[in-house]
Amino acid sequence: MPGTTPYFSTDFTLGILGGGQLGKMLLYQTRKWDIATKVLDPSAAAPARLACNTFVEGDLMDYDTVMAFGRDVDVLTIEIENVNVSALEDLEEQGVRVYPPPGMLRTIQNKASQKLFYTDKGIPTAPFNRFAYTSEIRDSLSNGGLSFPFVWKSARFGYDGQGVKVVRGSKDLEGLPNVECIAEHLVDFTTELAVIVARNPGGEVTTYPVVEMEFHPEANQVEYVLCPARIPDHLAQKARETALKAASAYGAVGLLAVELFLTPEGDILVNEVAPRPHNSGHFSLEGSYTDQFEQHLRAILDLPLGKTDNKVATVMVNLVGEEGYRGPVRYDGIGDILAMPGVSPHIYGKRETRPFRKMGHVTIADASLEKARETAALVKSRIRVQSNTEEK
Repeated sequence: MPGTTPYFSTDFTLGILGGGQLGKMLLYQTRKWDIATKVLDPSAAAPARLACNTFVEGDLMDYDTVMAFGRDVDVLTIEIENVNVSALEDLEEQGVRVYPPPGMLRTIQNKASQKLFYTDKGIPTAPFNRFAYTSEIRDSLSNGGLSFPFVWKSARFGYDGQGVKVVRGSKDLEGLPNVECIAEHLVDFTTELAVIVARNPGGEVTTYPVVEMEFHPEANQVEYVLCPARIPDHLAQKARETALKAASAYGAVGLLAVELFLTPEGDILVNEVAPRPHNSGHFSLEGSYTDQFEQHLRAILDLPLGKTDNKVATVMVNLVGEEGYRGPVRYDGIGDILAMPGVSPHIYGKRETRPFRKMGHVTIADASLEKARETAALVKSRIRVQSNTEEK
């Protein structure tokens, strides 16, 4: 019959590489649609272990583990980039549908390759230098090939603010790992933005509203996400067009989160991308007609994409482990924030906290973005992610 699909309440199985909070929230939607799921994660305590049909504990970077996991699923997707791409390429050769496409993922996994991709495709990005080893940076500084300040980024395995450091002088180079890296021009920007693009195999594409990101000054993590961004319409349109250009160049299938810099001159530069649901899209759980996790499912299953308009202005607050605490988590102030209008906490299910570890988020929905931002500041001041064990 026209319009029927083989996904719902059938033997169809969706495989998910990674069982963290993004996997857990993706499973909100697979449960709603009764889609069978199989999850692979290295931790026996992974948040997604409870909501999937089958949980497998194993190394996401191990070729044989990923191959064995993926052979009996129909579609395979990711919630984290650090997976064995060679296995994904071979699984695709064997007939498993893999989204995002493995070739795209291989490029994105390496920040140097990612930056070269933007240069080759004419996608605006900050100038950069590529180094096989961090130790080569001092030679480049000596011969005039590079100058302070710049942003050092590890080419591989950077995540949640790790593997990134602003280098203003020689002292800042001390202690950096001697790995493949880039030295990126320190962009003079006014605002950090992000756009979530959704694209299905049939070529249907849509974007979510542009969001504005406010970062924690020490952890280099997103602290607040505001939707819609407080920028003029013509700049929002420019940001969406840049994100769409990146998604088209990659041949993206699923979601592509595109992080952007807005400069004082009105230029939009691509910082980096993530080919999966993203922290900058969590606002959509309460704020959008179709949240990013449902949209990712629609895209990778080649279903019609959902409406991405905002129902209401939304601000997201990340809940991270407080400095000075490490051990079994304790959330102080949940009752206080639940008494505030429009507040929805999402706790990820990680039992151990440590400084700046992402433990949850809170969305605040309001007809007024300004009021939502004010409430977000109150939420941030009232809730504490701590432990009974203090670090020494």
